[in-house]
Amino acid sequence: MDPEGLALLLPPATLAALADSWLREDCPGPNHAALVTGAAPAQAALWAKSAGVLAGRPFFDAIFAQVNCQVSWLLPEGSKLAPVAQVAEVRGPAHCLLLGERVALNALARCSGVASAAAAAVEAARGAGWAGHVAGTRKTTPGFRLVEKYGLLVGGAAAHRYDLGGLVMVKDNHILAAGGVGKAVRGARQVADFALKVEVEVGSLREAVEAAEAGADLVLLDNFKPKELHATAAALKARFPSVGVEASGGVTLANLPQFCGPHIDVISLGMLTQAAPALDFSLKLFAEGATPVCHAYRT
Repeated sequence: MDPEGLALLLPPATLAALADSWLREDCPGPNHAALVTGAAPAQAALWAKSAGVLAGRPFFDAIFAQVNCQVSWLLPEGSKLAPVAQVAEVRGPAHCLLLGERVALNALARCSGVASAAAAAVEAARGAGWAGHVAGTRKTTPGFRLVEKYGLLVGGAAAHRYDLGGLVMVKDNHILAAGGVGKAVRGARQVADFALKVEVEVGSLREAVEAAEAGADLVLLDNFKPKELHATAAALKARFPSVGVEASGGVTLANLPQFCGPHIDVISLGMLTQAAPALDFSLKLFAEGATPVCHAYRT
């Protein structure tokens, strides 16, 4: 999917509400620095200072819209960044521009970091000749889930379920609370009805078969070593070819190719959101009519 079109997924009201909450967190009271800068018109250049994938333009725009500033982008969403690159220009009253600066940079840096990690994971999977889904998880930063899930999509990965309502996921604790795999799956199947799929986390082939027999749509093989994973997936698919198989647990960018195989449909990695390093961006003011220069960059 074209990264430029992904912005359509983001409800404008939700974007505005998120931007407002982030700005309120950063400045809940008097902004004393505003008296230093004043309200004169100002302009700043946005610089990318590390390599990766540009992601998060809608969040950046929404934040500056809240403080009456305008953003002009020089690169499209999903662009591959090679430092040092000017990415955008922001214009508005000086005190407003600086009020939005850190919040906007945080969102862009985090989203671009997730997109970069996702792109690297997809590239590793495709390099191994595997055409399945590389996905994220629900292991996201509180208050930042929409940013991180969107970043996964820009990077070419699947977002997986957005929240608890997107899929009935029966995990080990659900199974213990319900009193067994079959009982848990049958209960999930009743509440899912026709509208939702049921996925079951298992730790053995026996549990996987029991889940499939009880009506699971997908089986999550959790924390399997690659050799055991592929043997279990092959055995399950031989009996239940329509049941989807997801591999998760212990997967990193380095070992991801080992988890790729003909009987694996999805590989999910919590590290795409939990451990992705943020990209480095900076916003530097420049005089009207002058050529923007990133003076703060160090090699």
